[in-house]
Amino acid sequence: MPDGTLTVAVIGLGTMGPGIIATLARGGMPVRAHDLSPAAVERARAAVPQAAAVLDRLGVAPPTTGEGAVSFHDDLAGAVAGAGLVIENVPEKVEVKAAVYRALDPLLPAGTIVASDTSGIPITTLQGFLSHPERLVGMHWSNPPHIIPMIEVIAGEKTAPATVAFITDLVRSLKLLPVVVKKDVPGFVENRILYALLREAIDLVDQGVIDEEGLDTCVSWGIGYKLSVVGPMRLLDMAGLDIYQSVAGFLNADLSARRDVAGYVTERTRAGKLGIKSGEGIFPYTPDQIAALQAERARRLVAVRRILEGRDG
Repeated sequence: MPDGTLTVAVIGLGTMGPGIIATLARGGMPVRAHDLSPAAVERARAAVPQAAAVLDRLGVAPPTTGEGAVSFHDDLAGAVAGAGLVIENVPEKVEVKAAVYRALDPLLPAGTIVASDTSGIPITTLQGFLSHPERLVGMHWSNPPHIIPMIEVIAGEKTAPATVAFITDLVRSLKLLPVVVKKDVPGFVENRILYALLREAIDLVDQGVIDEEGLDTCVSWGIGYKLSVVGPMRLLDMAGLDIYQSVAGFLNADLSARRDVAGYVTERTRAGKLGIKSGEGIFPYTPDQIAALQAERARRLVAVRRILEGRDG
């Protein structure tokens, strides 16, 4: 395991990179960032200070040694030089990640841990592309990573227990919440729950049971409101297992069980309507609306986290 001050390399900046970088730097770690896209690097240069400002609002203070320095590197070798931890954050395609791991393999110093921020590709699959698979572990941050405090830690079949312990301790040192996933299943836990919910939500809208705005209101102010305070397993106890058994006895058979992706999504994707990133998805967005939405959602998430932590909003 790495000794002394931990230097972290973040490979692939994208949507999650800036928040991850800001969180690690606020934890006192020097962070070295790399992406093949110059545009992604420039976006990250602007977004890291914005994420740091949100951490200020959350009251997250650096350690007495101060905040870690953030540097951007054009080449992979320069980014990982001296790094005790490399966080891979490239797009969710096995072949893309495989290329990164093959390039990383000869560059990694002995003992360097590699953590993948994959949203659901099994870690065991990714271990096949490294010569030291025992050093690879899943470290799944939730978006936005500088606000959501829960991080899933996932071992592949060949991950060493010491690697899992190292990442778990690191997450705790950042005053965040590590959740160790005990089996390396696709999607891990958070996304399996989320995608089950999204499948049913899309199906209900597609069938005309409810419109998009109504669905969001129903979930946010119904189950979403409760689940932020009472988790699903404790919610079962609160409602009563007998009630769940009675309702599930007839409802489970009627829930969406489709194995593919609904045309409601695929048709929009085919048309280039990808969501906020393209200016239109299920809803349309102007550039001004996007900026306002992102700022407002960050403000509300910060307020909710402070309340859930027992602090003022």
